[in-house]
Amino acid sequence: MAKQNTVFKDAFNRCLTLLSDTSALPSEPELGQALGVSRTTVRAILARCEEVKLISWDKRRKIVLRRPEPSDYFPTEETDSLAERIERSFMRRILAGGAEPGMQINELELAREIGTGTTSVREFLIRFSRFGLIEKRPNSHWVLKGFTRDFALELTEVREMFELRSAARFVTLPENDPAWAELTQIEALHRDILADIDNRYREFSELDERFHLLVHKSSSNRFIVDFYDVIAIVFHYHYQWNKANARERNARALEEHLAYIAALQSRDPKQAEQACRRHLKSARETLLQSIP
Repeated sequence: MAKQNTVFKDAFNRCLTLLSDTSALPSEPELGQALGVSRTTVRAILARCEEVKLISWDKRRKIVLRRPEPSDYFPTEETDSLAERIERSFMRRILAGGAEPGMQINELELAREIGTGTTSVREFLIRFSRFGLIEKRPNSHWVLKGFTRDFALELTEVREMFELRSAARFVTLPENDPAWAELTQIEALHRDILADIDNRYREFSELDERFHLLVHKSSSNRFIVDFYDVIAIVFHYHYQWNKANARERNARALEEHLAYIAALQSRDPKQAEQACRRHLKSARETLLQSIP
């Protein structure tokens, strides 16, 4: 049922993107084909759209009453796959523990927290361990290892190549691609946090991961998306290591993100590249300053 629920929520969010560009929805079979879901799921989606007054639904007529707003969408964490949920829980656990070298990670605890079997968690950890940041120990335990300045420099070099490629691809996405609606949601969250920066600056870390992952996913390149795991955790490390001036640093990064988002929304490859380079240069400096 949980999987079905994820499928419904993901398809519902994608249906909202379709609603943004039309005055009436197609037939149920056509909608099912466009969203890649069963007729039962289509009906559940239409029922919810009617309930929140997005459409008027009378047999075959499905008239759009209003444009979707960011609050109509299900949050990303509710539409994620199991692999993404494992990754997010792993990140939260690492960050909550202060990301100290020597910190222990227990497969069983992580699996219990997510509500899944240990096999899926172990597969994720094995995949992650190839970068040398975590190491297997006996009895389902893993240990977090520190990393050096050289490791950080090599990583930023690869990150810059991958993200520039992904940003160039993002601006070519079609108007109806769900990534644009997700980008609008992310932009609104940036503005909300900036408006209350004194109390909410710590929320930046997770929003940073969500934004950059969205950009990387647009590459449609499995190696780039797969590599994002290690990029995310390392770039999250430095927000934890170097707590000095965290508020000011996060406020500046939020402003840089907004400029980057605006450049992506302009669909101008040159603007997107410049904004991406500016932000990555700043992220590299912050990372290097944070290494003891």
